[in-house]
Amino acid sequence: MKHETIEKNVMLLAALTAVAISFGGLVEIIPLMNDKAATAPAPGLALRSPLEVAGRDVYLREGCYGCHSQMIRTLAEEVLRYGPASQAGESVYDHPFQWGSKRTGPDLARVGGRYSDEWHQIHLNNPRDVVPESNMPGYPWLARQHFDPGEVPAMMRALRKVGVPYTDADIAKADEELAGKSKMDALIAFLQSLKVPRPPVAEAPQPAKAEGAP
Repeated sequence: MKHETIEKNVMLLAALTAVAISFGGLVEIIPLMNDKAATAPAPGLALRSPLEVAGRDVYLREGCYGCHSQMIRTLAEEVLRYGPASQAGESVYDHPFQWGSKRTGPDLARVGGRYSDEWHQIHLNNPRDVVPESNMPGYPWLARQHFDPGEVPAMMRALRKVGVPYTDADIAKADEELAGKSKMDALIAFLQSLKVPRPPVAEAPQPAKAEGAP
């Protein structure tokens, strides 16, 4: 079939375009659906606490993903600056996940534990107090905002519907954990949770006692 014929026939062009996109999508998606590394939680990956879930909601609502990615690529300079490259299994509980390569600010996939809570609080109030060259806006109002009762449990129930294994007990304690916490507290807790998952360390077996030893 001549290319000129396809270009002049709008319906044929639309049908062939749809076929090409569908085929390309299947080739990209089906292998990932059957790849355990992409769908199974990374070893040591912990569920987010209610406070961290609330903080992630603030992170998304304020559009932080527009300037900060959460995906360290395998490039040597990125690994040297940020830490180990990101793995798909680290984001299986994130809906939506925050991968990407658009960065006005640094990647945050490994920011947890690098700075104190006090540093984050100052930075969120006025970033230039700690990073003079920063063009990030401040978010001082977050310290004055709180979550309504039932707001975070609803978030956790929604996450459970898409596969995050929260129990009824996890959800029931959410309001209690957020009592007295501001949205800034929640956002800081979320940022501190962004770390490399650490598998639990197995206890070393105890050496057997010699027969007759006291």
